[in-house]
Amino acid sequence: MIGGHARSTATRAVRLVVGLSLVSALTTACGSASSGAAPTLHWYIGKQSSPAFNDDATACSKASGGRYRIKVEDLPADATAQREQLVRRLAAKDSSIDLIGMDVVWTGEFAKAGWVKEWTGDRRSAVTAGNAPAAVATATFEDRLWAAPQNTNAQVLFYRKDLVPQPPKTWDDMITAAEKLPANGTIEAQGAQYEGLVVWFASLVASAGGSIIDNGKVTLGQPAVDALRIMKRLATSKAADPSLENAQEDQSTTAFVAGKAAFMVNYSAVYPSLQKEAPQLVDKVAVAPWPSVRPDQPSKVTLGGYNLGVGKFTKHPAEAFAAATCLRNEDSQVRNAAEGGLPPTILSLYQDPRVKAALSQSDVLLSGISNATERPVTPAYNDVSLVIQKTIHPERQIDPAKTERSLRSKLNAVLHSGGLV
Repeated sequence: MIGGHARSTATRAVRLVVGLSLVSALTTACGSASSGAAPTLHWYIGKQSSPAFNDDATACSKASGGRYRIKVEDLPADATAQREQLVRRLAAKDSSIDLIGMDVVWTGEFAKAGWVKEWTGDRRSAVTAGNAPAAVATATFEDRLWAAPQNTNAQVLFYRKDLVPQPPKTWDDMITAAEKLPANGTIEAQGAQYEGLVVWFASLVASAGGSIIDNGKVTLGQPAVDALRIMKRLATSKAADPSLENAQEDQSTTAFVAGKAAFMVNYSAVYPSLQKEAPQLVDKVAVAPWPSVRPDQPSKVTLGGYNLGVGKFTKHPAEAFAAATCLRNEDSQVRNAAEGGLPPTILSLYQDPRVKAALSQSDVLLSGISNATERPVTPAYNDVSLVIQKTIHPERQIDPAKTERSLRSKLNAVLHSGGLV
């Protein structure tokens, strides 16, 4: 009994020593963390084929002078999969999400849900000055800035100048010109039931002088009827690619590079593919502004791209705002253009020789971005997009006036219900 008591006392003593040692170690660790060790900021963004974002992270980490280190956390390349992962983690108040590469259509949802911090005062001014107005609009919800514009993109018109002497000004002109061609007279557009279809429709509506949703209300009206008429006309014309209603950006590019089409609406990044895969066509292809809907009004293309958000639950907000500001500054935007072909949001950079060299037809692209529009900014965007896709596809079955009424009714129902997260 005496020996057992001694062993028990010794055991308790050992446990006490170990416990005190652990407390001491934790106290030391906490002390070192709070005594100036630079935090690692985790930047969640879609995986890219170029090194641009990793190079941005390295450059900004170095420029911080030891204030912070940025680590890129790759999300899937697909925007829908990116959103799903982020929504789950942000809904759980994940504090490891310091920086977010936000698709331009997530602003309303993320702001309304309280998942990103607002940019105010000098921070706001620093990331909006000199930007394309539409790029800033994509980061704005209810007149408040929720992200910093990082890069952008807009479609242009590619056309075969050996087949048509001048680029068409309007969609109707383009369809008429294509129908008259004896061969290669097709128009490549993105008519599949996916987000690219929403981009096409939104650009047509804006080019007709209208909008889909404005200040939380469904607008549509005659501009939407005009847009739907054009989509129906192309889909039922001999100028349409037989695969129009299944075509996304890659399929459109493949057909155009193969010499099967006279016209294509697509992003400017297609040009390098043309140079690489069809050098015999390079001298026969020109780039022009995206066609308008009305002869007396210029076209208004819909912007894509990424904005930079600061996670609401980050433990390092000051450092995160500073890092995000660096990740979209002039040096970073030039690097994104040169290494990744991503157009800047800062308009003056289109005069930079490095940007001009990286972006084919940068003057045409600048014109489109300067006069661009954004997709509906709403917390219910995901549902809005799905409703538009399902209602206007397939395009050959569109009845312009009837389809507009149906779309209006369905969108009102989505906005009334608040959408689904």
